[in-house]
Amino acid sequence: MLSSPIVLRMPPKLQMTDGQFFDFCQLNRNLRIERSQQGEILLLTLVGGISSNRNAILTGELGIWTKGDGTGIAFASCTGFILSIGSVRSPDASWIKLERWNALSKAQQEKFAPICPDFVAELRPDFEDLEPLQAKMAEYIREPGVQLGWLIDRKNRRVYIYRPGLPEECLENPATVSGDPVLPGFILNMTKIW
Repeated sequence: MLSSPIVLRMPPKLQMTDGQFFDFCQLNRNLRIERSQQGEILLLTLVGGISSNRNAILTGELGIWTKGDGTGIAFASCTGFILSIGSVRSPDASWIKLERWNALSKAQQEKFAPICPDFVAELRPDFEDLEPLQAKMAEYIREPGVQLGWLIDRKNRRVYIYRPGLPEECLENPATVSGDPVLPGFILNMTKIW
């Protein structure tokens, strides 16, 4: 099993615009594809049943909280976002404040939205290397608008917390993880994830 994404490097003449990349991804729906800041195409591996189930739990819990809170909208792992540095990333779960989302045009909302979510979460499958996910989280946290990031490492029962301007925090085998103050009242029960 692959432990890191397959990286396809493109000559400058063949690099795609945001619209072309969106169309490329639509033509290859069975693949998990991201694009790096350098224009590299990243083919991500599909995950197994347990990782997928845990991701569904994470996304479901975020969705339930979002419905009750009403101040933003949640997204699943199949959503692409165009970051300010030009990369297109797809966090496993994410959330955006309504006022930021509503500031985008309907056309922008229909494709890969040119925005980084306020909250992003990545769930590390057992077979995947930690370093590429840590680099991805560092990329998110440098983006305008992002306020909180979680990298959940099920294999080692760790949660890495990312906040702008602060050092990465590592929680060892936490029972719960709180989204406060960015996601007020959102508490993820980690026994459902481990």
